[in-house]
Amino acid sequence: MTSPVWHPFFQHGLNEPIPHVERAEGALLHLAGGGTLIDCIASWWVTTHGHCHPRIVAAIADQAGKLDQLIFAGYTHGPAEEVAQGLVDIAPRAANRDPLAHVFFSDSGSTAVEVALKMALGYWHNRALDGLSEPRHRILVLQHSYHGDTIGAMSVGERGVYNAAWSPLLFDVGTIPFPHAGQEQATLDALEAACAQKPAAFIVEPLILGAGGMLIYPAHVLREMAAICARHDVLFIADEVMTGWGRTGTLFACEQAGVVPDIMAVAKGITGGAIPLAATLASPPIFEAHRSTDRARLFYHSSSYTANAIACAAAAANLAIWREEDVLGRIAALGQGMAQRLARLAEHPAFANPRQLGVIAAIDLIAPDAGYLSDLAPRLRAFAQERGLLLRPLGNTIYLMPPYCLDADQLDRVFAVLQKAGDAFGASA
Repeated sequence: MTSPVWHPFFQHGLNEPIPHVERAEGALLHLAGGGTLIDCIASWWVTTHGHCHPRIVAAIADQAGKLDQLIFAGYTHGPAEEVAQGLVDIAPRAANRDPLAHVFFSDSGSTAVEVALKMALGYWHNRALDGLSEPRHRILVLQHSYHGDTIGAMSVGERGVYNAAWSPLLFDVGTIPFPHAGQEQATLDALEAACAQKPAAFIVEPLILGAGGMLIYPAHVLREMAAICARHDVLFIADEVMTGWGRTGTLFACEQAGVVPDIMAVAKGITGGAIPLAATLASPPIFEAHRSTDRARLFYHSSSYTANAIACAAAAANLAIWREEDVLGRIAALGQGMAQRLARLAEHPAFANPRQLGVIAAIDLIAPDAGYLSDLAPRLRAFAQERGLLLRPLGNTIYLMPPYCLDADQLDRVFAVLQKAGDAFGASA
């Protein structure tokens, strides 16, 4: 019998098999009928400490018996208050910058970005109403970026086959070239010129672009981009949806550049990957621009499940893990193990351009057909799956972003399969 499920980013017309996962624990996914897969990509970059982490599972179960859901428009509950304060406490800080002191909850990375964009435009709209500035509407973006799949998030991401059908709905943006090695100054000059035209905001994935091909740029460039925005009074938005929660080696990628954004979006690992939740953090000026005795100037955004109590309980448990356990130590050890094995893999003639940031590692398989729709990606995915790995290559780019509980034996298995992939696909390329 054909399943009625319509899967995301999956072409059903190709009739590719769809594995049925029955349960998960740590870094392992257990399949119906036996067999396991090592989750090499944290199930789309969300799982941090491992699947079904006991502390997070217990928090979810406990909260489910107390309060499951509450309208958050003018009401509140303990888990949301705890998580909001916890996020403010751990957010990036700097002596010369306004802190990220206000937390707006949502339910996915895309909506967290939508909220960030609406906050930025609302800020300039309300300041114009008060006669404090001219209205500003234009958003600047970084080339090759990805920020989600809702309309606003797609608008500030790279244009391509994955959003071509909806191009009439997307708003125009200013694109800043990616700071490839040796071209960093061109990027900074382009941003300086664009900011001189007084746009509303500049949104970036700090230090590494995810879906754009795991492209890495240095912290000093991120720091200077933020400084340029500050000089021109342009809001700086950091999309830490993927980069947050330790992926880049620090809790948030912005920390490595000493950057405190005006607005920061977080999601994915906020609950350890157990249940959907997201948040957009804003500085006091953003909040104050919306605070008024005039009800017409409130921030018009919400979803039915904003700050869902069960999701917030999971996030509170995740924050406790970060406070009480040496998560960054585990990340450092895992990153070191990945670096050693990646260096050996890079010696294989089928691979090129090895790169790593924290516990994100990527390498390109040399191939004539390297685009997003290359047949190489599904072939690599199937090859890995047959050998016990969950991978999802980006064209010819194979990347790893595993849960932090991945052990040395599992890491050896992962890189052994990648070595075999080089043997199998390198010759045909």
